[in-house]
Amino acid sequence: GPEGTSIGYLRPETAQGLFVNFKRLLNFNGKQMPFAAAQIGLGFRNEIAPRGGLLRVREFCMAEIEHFVNPNKKSHPKFESVANKTMVLFDQTTQLGTGRPLVMTMGEAVEKGTVNNETLGYFMARTQLFMEKIGINPARLRFRQHLQTEMAHYAADCWDCEIHTSYGWVECVGHADRACYDLMVHAEATGTSMEASERLPEPVEIDVVTVEPNRKLVGKTFKKDQKTVLAALEKVSKDEDALGHFEKTMEAAGSVELEGFTVTKDMVSFKKEKKMKHEEKFLPSVIEPSFGMGRILYALLEHSFYVPEDNKEAVVMRFSPNVAPVKCAVFNLQSNGDFMPVVRQIAASLTAAGMSNKTDTSGQSIGKRYARTDEVGTPYGVTVDFDTLKDSTVTLRERDSQSQLRVPIADVPALITGLVKGWTTWNDAGAKYPAVERQA
Repeated sequence: GPEGTSIGYLRPETAQGLFVNFKRLLNFNGKQMPFAAAQIGLGFRNEIAPRGGLLRVREFCMAEIEHFVNPNKKSHPKFESVANKTMVLFDQTTQLGTGRPLVMTMGEAVEKGTVNNETLGYFMARTQLFMEKIGINPARLRFRQHLQTEMAHYAADCWDCEIHTSYGWVECVGHADRACYDLMVHAEATGTSMEASERLPEPVEIDVVTVEPNRKLVGKTFKKDQKTVLAALEKVSKDEDALGHFEKTMEAAGSVELEGFTVTKDMVSFKKEKKMKHEEKFLPSVIEPSFGMGRILYALLEHSFYVPEDNKEAVVMRFSPNVAPVKCAVFNLQSNGDFMPVVRQIAASLTAAGMSNKTDTSGQSIGKRYARTDEVGTPYGVTVDFDTLKDSTVTLRERDSQSQLRVPIADVPALITGLVKGWTTWNDAGAKYPAVERQA
């Protein structure tokens, strides 16, 4: 705690749970690389003086993707689908120079080396598309590269997705190429291999060097410590780079310090042979997008809030239909008993279509009820009126434009579903159904 009197052990990030389970995840994916795993959960930070409302808290919800990839093959098969996405990139050079972010496509950014690799660029562009889809204003969104003084010592590249709010620019999503560091540390600490492999297109012949210990001499020299020394020699034999260094040092000095023990030249022999190599083994790199859910939701609330120019006393939450808690409100124009069966019928049909809805049949004027649903961000409203009883049509109102269309009751569920899912637009609907003139 902040006073230092209590000891608690809480995870600062959710990522390590995926790293320690890497071998299980790899097996689950049929040992195929690359692959990704995602999870959402709570992280904890010891904020000494929490401030900034919902932006700096001790307990927060985070969602992370760990994309495991061959460190020598960081291309992405779907990169072309986002290569033309225009991004605002505040890289290290412009932060220390002009202070003006770069505007370029992600394809250009990767080609010029501004963004380290395709996989990192792919996730950055997908984050931008996600933010736009949920309703974040793209004009108030940028990606800032970590300066060298901020960059983690193991990271190949790091970019934060920042959203501008009343608190200034706020980091909401981190994108990091964490290289092989996490898996390497877990492998060293547990003695468990975290390697993956990929089959080569064609087998290749290679020279293989193995170290063979003189077990009798090792046992006689180290006695109770012989198991430690033999394990250390076995570990060296599995690491091509370490084995090469071990052999050169042994040839030059006649002995090598290994795990605190001195291994002399007569204790080992080196065997060289040719083998056919069918697969390549490697320690995977990790590309990690990490989403701070609380900050994203806070930014979404700020970006969605506005006061209409023509009514300074009104308040509207301009939620995108796909994230609005209630997709459609159903009203009766007046307190008329004949309207209620139709209201219930429409509400039931929307529920059956999977569209969340709320009926408002209070005695207030329809204008006040529209305003009430606008305040909570409901994008569409259906009104049952006297014409409904004659021709089975209703008025469908769109929140932001406040325009209205006359739509058959039978078409309402499919139309609302299409508008919410993005399968159709309000302009498309306006071309199909007649508009209702707003009365002065």
